Amino acid sequence: MKTLLLIEDNDSIRDNTAEILELAGYKVLTASNGKIGVEVALEKKPNLIICDIMMPVLDGYGVLHAIQKNESIKNTPFIFLTAKSERLDLRKGMELGADDYITKPFDPTELLNAIDSRFKKIALLKKELKSGLEGLNELVYESANGDVLQSMVEHRSTNTYKKKQVIYTEGNHPLQLYYVLKGKIKTFKSNEDGKDLVTDLYSAGDFLGYISLLQESVYRETAEAIDDCELAIVPKEEFETLLHNNKEVAQKFISLLAKNISDKEKQLLNLAYNSLRKKVADALVTLKNKYQVPDVDKFSIDISRENLATIAGTATESLIRTLSDFKSEKIIDIKNGQITIVNDKKLEGMLN
Repeated sequence: MKTLLLIEDNDSIRDNTAEILELAGYKVLTASNGKIGVEVALEKKPNLIICDIMMPVLDGYGVLHAIQKNESIKNTPFIFLTAKSERLDLRKGMELGADDYITKPFDPTELLNAIDSRFKKIALLKKELKSGLEGLNELVYESANGDVLQSMVEHRSTNTYKKKQVIYTEGNHPLQLYYVLKGKIKTFKSNEDGKDLVTDLYSAGDFLGYISLLQESVYRETAEAIDDCELAIVPKEEFETLLHNNKEVAQKFISLLAKNISDKEKQLLNLAYNSLRKKVADALVTLKNKYQVPDVDKFSIDISRENLATIAGTATESLIRTLSDFKSEKIIDIKNGQITIVNDKKLEGMLN
């Protein structure tokens, strides 16, 4: 059962609202002024706070400020409940970080819907997106709460790409966000000598091209299909609208961006300090973690030696010799160009 904290100085409104929330299945804590409300929030850690603005001792703005300054409760969803309906008050509340704003007198259903919507968005942030177009549609639909952005769900277009076909090129301006439905994709950078370095790998369920959109910059790498692919397309304007109107979606992509930066740091350290054997082992483990099909014991992949070499950050000839060594040591098997990992523990042990 989720716990709500209701901070309201009017006894009648507080009691009636608490009764409505309890009938809806919530555990309700109450406070008669802002100071008491902050104390209750710190002690009980409610799942959501509903707060009046005009109150004695400490008003609603002060409550929200105090909540956001405390590390243990700063991310608690916050809904203002107030008789003030002027636009400036609405803007002030939202700029301070409130999640919603409901004016009195209010329809009980309106308040319950606002609470339910907030919890749904929190759950969306915490879970991984489903693979395929369903995952993209779920993110868009739930974040839009079924209104102005619903058309994004209903009119999603897709593009198909053949093996080795370029999806976008380093230096070009991004015009859309991509979502991988099928296939494998690599992004890479090329130096002046034409040598490629793979910077990332993508598969079904991954977003592609969002970094340049978030940074409002040109693509810093080239994206190419490793095999036949199908991608869903979200135009740049729709993606920007989604970010600006839904902070949960923005947080989701910020998390993806932070993970991307962390992965890049690890990759650079591996390239700088790892031995040849360790680089090849790391490339194989990376492919396994990215592309292994659930419930399949042994991981196999058909990948060109040139692509594998760029992932490992080594010369193709050196990679081929190392793969031959791994095969002799019964770490991998190679048949018709397809690589199968037969000793996961020994391969992963090289990375320690």
